[in-house]
Amino acid sequence: MKGVREENEPINVPIWHKANLTIKEAAAYSRIGENSIREMLKYENVCISFQVGNRRLINRELFDDYIKRLCCGRL
Repeated sequence: MKGVREENEPINVPIWHKANLTIKEAAAYSRIGENSIREMLKYENVCISFQVGNRRLINRELFDDYIKRLCCGRL
């Protein structure tokens, strides 16, 4: 039946619609390397991510704002 999703079928949401991104998704979204993003997240004044278990998630809107401030030199 069309329009009905099976229970085990994954839900695919575009990256630009997600509230939180994994490091791998953030790298694809921003075209910044995963290692560079990990380095960014080490600084205490960068509060754009949180940890759930072993997974580090990055708030997409805060990440966008942080990148814009980096580009404008307003950090």
